[in-house]
Amino acid sequence: MTSPKPLRKLKKLILKKLRAEPGFMKKIVLRTVLLLVIVTAGIYFFFHYNLYTCFTNEEKAIRLINSFGPYSVLMLIGLQIAQVIIAPIPGEVTGFIGGYLYGPLWGTIYSTIGLTIGSWLAFFLARLFGLPFVEKAISQEHIKKFDYFMEHQGSLVSFILFLLPGFPKDSLCYIMGLSHIKTSHFLLISTVGRLLGTIMLSVAGSFSRNHNNSGLVIVLAISAVAVALAFFYREKWLAMLRERKKRHVHTEM
Repeated sequence: MTSPKPLRKLKKLILKKLRAEPGFMKKIVLRTVLLLVIVTAGIYFFFHYNLYTCFTNEEKAIRLINSFGPYSVLMLIGLQIAQVIIAPIPGEVTGFIGGYLYGPLWGTIYSTIGLTIGSWLAFFLARLFGLPFVEKAISQEHIKKFDYFMEHQGSLVSFILFLLPGFPKDSLCYIMGLSHIKTSHFLLISTVGRLLGTIMLSVAGSFSRNHNNSGLVIVLAISAVAVALAFFYREKWLAMLRERKKRHVHTEM
């Protein structure tokens, strides 16, 4: 029985790599072992400390973070890192808790540290293990949605995608790891792009703790309007960005 065509192509590619790079197989083994260690450690800590409840229940999350006493800040940063790496987990709860526990300034700072580290790790893992890993880490829908922009990448477009609410920014970190963008540029784009949303969540958390209901309502109303606009108009904005990029490419040709 002959091997399927895709499998034969894969075998030829591996043999070609083995001949061209003597250390290719060693790299594959080391990367596989590293990935298994990371995944195993992540699963252990995630379930050992019941971290999954932190992203769905604010009260449990606050109790868990406070239980670490002087190390509670590290726990918050760790949760922010985890919610980026595990892309489907929403980060709104942890951002809100940062402001609730530490105020708008330090809540924003601590959350930003965690988000930046988490974004870098997602970017690094994608760059280290490539497309097969990214296809397991995030949905095919998100890969297809941002495939065009990563193919015709631009710093401004990437920044806009991070800035707009409602976009899967954590998935975008993985996808950008497959591009040729420099790590320093990625960190700048992702950190600054997330900052406004982080500030809003931290301010909302602080207002909630201080029972400033009027301030909380204002922040939530602004956030709701921003999310609604992004939800109803994001496809139109994406189409406009595609057309603008096509026109720019045609003019250069």
